Amino acid sequence: MKKQRCLSNSEAQSLGLELKTPQKGKKMARYYVTNKEYKNILLSRNNEIKIEEIVSKEIVKPFVLSAWNKKGYMMDIDEYCNHYKLPRKDVKSYKLVSHTGTPFYNIQFKENIETIDGFDFELFEQLIKDNIKPIEKEYLSFRSSETFDRLIYTDVHIGMECNKDGFALYGLEWNEEKINDRLNVLVSETINNKKSSTLYVDELGDFLDGWDAQTTRKGHALPQNMDNQKAFDTAVNFKVSLVDSLINYYNEIIINNICEDNHAGSFGYVVNSAVKTILEIKYKGKVKVNNMRKFINHYFVGSHCFILSHGKDSKNLKFGFKPVLDTRQSEKIDQYCKVNNIYKQAEFIEFSKGDSHQMIMDYTTSNDFDYCNYPAFSPSSEWVQTNFSKGRSGFVFSTIELNENKKQLTPYWF
Repeated sequence: MKKQRCLSNSEAQSLGLELKTPQKGKKMARYYVTNKEYKNILLSRNNEIKIEEIVSKEIVKPFVLSAWNKKGYMMDIDEYCNHYKLPRKDVKSYKLVSHTGTPFYNIQFKENIETIDGFDFELFEQLIKDNIKPIEKEYLSFRSSETFDRLIYTDVHIGMECNKDGFALYGLEWNEEKINDRLNVLVSETINNKKSSTLYVDELGDFLDGWDAQTTRKGHALPQNMDNQKAFDTAVNFKVSLVDSLINYYNEIIINNICEDNHAGSFGYVVNSAVKTILEIKYKGKVKVNNMRKFINHYFVGSHCFILSHGKDSKNLKFGFKPVLDTRQSEKIDQYCKVNNIYKQAEFIEFSKGDSHQMIMDYTTSNDFDYCNYPAFSPSSEWVQTNFSKGRSGFVFSTIELNENKKQLTPYWF
């Protein structure tokens, strides 16, 4: 089976591949290679062996896949892909090379793997799978089938610097220590308010402050106190520690992460994907992680539907959803509900969003759904402190009746 990997020009030539132009901002292009081919490439990198030396020793040999079939006729592209087990649906373009002794298809595949500056996402996932072992957990005797718990937090902004020069208006701190202090409160308040054996955890975006101190739209630098590596470690530890601390109190934990926002973007997706792999292997059958990559997403629980969005996306919406529902926003949510048949499948609908760093629960403007803004988990940035106010930060825990429009809402303020 072939997978896409980042290769230098010399590495690609050693495998007999036609050279590609790297994507904008990338140093290396991506090619489909076998695990054996890529292993030899990694060996050459790790041992600092020149690629020419590898070829001369015949560790790797160029080869082509013949387009002749067993009857001596030329295969078409469908037969070619089926014969060599190539993903036909991922073929972007192809060309039959027939002037050589052995005719073959030169195929260009679609770029369908999430990357950040050459980050080898699939290799990273495989390393996690190879090093995480499942933990067997017994189910709790307490099991409520009439309610479910829901924990909502958003806008953690890991890496954000609130007081870069030491002269910010309110002198707020937001570092790893402060983040973990608030995580401990998040855990303890969840345990104290627990009323069900099932927990839904909704994280509504902007979990990290940005990649390379930039928002997803780039253009201006953000004041940050962590590099990408430190932010990644802090973010993964936060989410894994949250579940590690709660797993003994719930029979089932379902986590929904918004991965389309204006600060974390692809960085947030990479973190959440690593977390998904770790937790679903570690607590197989007890933890489910859903990483949501659309601007608007939803899920059902009993008679309830929760529509999730950060409020802003990574590229198109400069202003996004406002804290107060207006006609234009209401029409957009209504259209989403109709297209996805939500009105037919749920009696009670909530639109949940972050981004505004405010808690505003609107249960009356729309007769069809609730419009709920959730508070930021992080303190205000220095820019917000100066231009607006110190603000309030926190999270929300709720217990909801499975088939009734009854819920107990418990906000916590830091």
